[in-house]
Amino acid sequence: MAKKRILVVLSEYGYWGEELIGPLETFDKAGYEVSFATPTGKRPVALPPSYDPEYIDPPLGRSVTSTEMAEKVRAVDTSNRLDNPLDLSSWLPDRPYRSRSDFLRAWEGYNTRREHVQTQIADRYDALLIVGGSGPIVDLANNWRVHDLILAFYNLGLPIAAECYGVACLAFAREQDDRTSIIRNKHVTGHCIEYDYKDGTGFMGTDFVIGPPPYPLEYILRDATAPEGAYHGNFGKETSVIVDFPFITGRSTPDSYLTGQKVVEVLEQGLRQWGFGEHRA
Repeated sequence: MAKKRILVVLSEYGYWGEELIGPLETFDKAGYEVSFATPTGKRPVALPPSYDPEYIDPPLGRSVTSTEMAEKVRAVDTSNRLDNPLDLSSWLPDRPYRSRSDFLRAWEGYNTRREHVQTQIADRYDALLIVGGSGPIVDLANNWRVHDLILAFYNLGLPIAAECYGVACLAFAREQDDRTSIIRNKHVTGHCIEYDYKDGTGFMGTDFVIGPPPYPLEYILRDATAPEGAYHGNFGKETSVIVDFPFITGRSTPDSYLTGQKVVEVLEQGLRQWGFGEHRA
């Protein structure tokens, strides 16, 4: 059997350490080949709170990073493993503005390039993972190239995993002709509103601090999955991972290893649904 190949997309404004480490360790153990990509090819950096065991998460009122995990995050973050990630801005085309005088030709070129990239993905990768943290809010969630990358995997019927705020990318990924989210009528999880920051608390990135997130992800996911799908916050439960093929979604930091495990099960065991309804864990 050929070695499985995973493409991992990371924000340039900070990824949450454990949300990379959990799947990455799982993929490494399974013998998979892992490649990394960022919006402009800049090396990704872990969010400082994600490798600080003393950091107290305001919504939870406790530390969310163990000493052992902090050491793992620092080890990967200071290694050369994340050096020279794939540059999505060079690989995927940008959607042209309709105001361009040559819009028709530009749109044809855009579609041709997308088809070429999709062919490359089919040859290179078996699954996609979008890592969470506060950074994805800035440069992944509303990034059309990231959306088109997701759509390419979706059109090929390949597994697409996302964690925490990275799940927003799935809600916003949609073709421009019908503009319907690809998670319509699907079941997903993601960062629930009980875990969101609010006014008076700091929501940290690598070079920014804001109050609450600029959008409540839970509400976006509830709307995007309607009318026949659903958002599952599983608030009050230690973990929340949902598999509704081709999507594997993890709610937050504690779900990172389980998210990676479910990606492996989808690839190797044909898992198609898990974590909701009769498939509830």
